Amino acid sequence: MDVKIETSWKNRLQGEFDKDYFIRLTEFVREEYRTKRIYPPAYQIFNAFDKCPFDGVKVVIVGQDPYHEPGQANGLCFSVNDGVPFPPSLENIFKEIRQDLGADVPKSGNLERWAKQGVLLLNATLTVQAHRAGSHQHKGWEEFTDSAIYRLSNERENLVFILWGAYAQRKGESIDTNRHLVLKSVHPSPLSAHRGFFGNKHFSKANDYLVAHGKKAIDW
Repeated sequence: MDVKIETSWKNRLQGEFDKDYFIRLTEFVREEYRTKRIYPPAYQIFNAFDKCPFDGVKVVIVGQDPYHEPGQANGLCFSVNDGVPFPPSLENIFKEIRQDLGADVPKSGNLERWAKQGVLLLNATLTVQAHRAGSHQHKGWEEFTDSAIYRLSNERENLVFILWGAYAQRKGESIDTNRHLVLKSVHPSPLSAHRGFFGNKHFSKANDYLVAHGKKAIDW
């Protein structure tokens, strides 16, 4: 199957595209886009990969599924389009960055600027039906994104994996902690942020690790 995804990722994930689960997933997703309102726009389904080639990845942040309200999702986890109000979790992420690094809260919640520096903003599920959180879970996306994480864990060295919340931490169980730094805390959601997200200093810890391994820090 010919999937339109960034070349370096295509080369590594090609084996997934011909598996039965991915063929079924593709048929499901095509029908969903044809008959319902689905986010993100179809051309941005693989945006996380397209904006962050395999060999350029330095940090991986794992999310769950795309935002499901109009105009929000752009294929990068936690990210929203320019001009869209910050969802509560993203607002808390920016608060922690300010507390951790002293950086000003940005005017835009579009995290493409992180992706271009090597931050893979990977949702476990890459599509969602409007107003229905989790509606495309257990259709095959999780197997596909597990494969991406596995490839990074086993073929790259000295990456930072950031896992917020129990869901992301379960998804990251296969990461080789001898080769990479794995940072864990509760989710930045308002329901949990005060129980250990604020003050986790994941952004400075990630940068310290990158610099210690000869890589350029992320401008968060």
